[in-house]
Amino acid sequence: MIELYTSDTPNGHKISIMLEEVGLPYRVKHIHLSLGEQKSPKFLKINPNGKIPAIIDKDNNQTVFESGAILIYLAEKSKKLLPKNPKARIETLEWLFFQMANIGPMMGQLWHFQDRKPKVRYAYERYRNEVLRIFGVGDGQLAKNHYLAGDTYTIADIASWPWMRRYDALHIDLTPFPHVARWIAEIGKRPAAKKGIAIPG
Repeated sequence: MIELYTSDTPNGHKISIMLEEVGLPYRVKHIHLSLGEQKSPKFLKINPNGKIPAIIDKDNNQTVFESGAILIYLAEKSKKLLPKNPKARIETLEWLFFQMANIGPMMGQLWHFQDRKPKVRYAYERYRNEVLRIFGVGDGQLAKNHYLAGDTYTIADIASWPWMRRYDALHIDLTPFPHVARWIAEIGKRPAAKKGIAIPG
């Protein structure tokens, strides 16, 4: 049994989608970010960085924090969504870490500066341009492959989709990124994706 400590964010949705995809039994522990529960002494014992998501695998009492590490852990536990072939595996990890280092941080910063009052024009334009560049990188990859790491759906897609599906909240026009648009729509039809983004509800 996996205990999932999560909230209604793209990073949290990565793990609920993954758990739905691989079919591992889990129970949800909703961490209320607006109440600061992620900074409570109890939660800091699970993740000293005070961020969601985190899991405890009750089968072996293993705690894992950081969404990328959790995705790898769950893929290895379930033997799903992370290829065994060395070439395919490293390509999947490349695109997983592309999300961790680029998609999430840059979109998160754009969200912050987009809503800031008064608006800091330099910061807003800097992060908007970087997010548009990142969407272009993704579109180029998806022009050549059905999914981010090739023709197989993997944890790289699960990591990236909950962020990139929120393009509308950042007023991003997908017209220049038709392959990203196709990929967002297709993954959005997956039952696990639909269930995962509704958690914790």
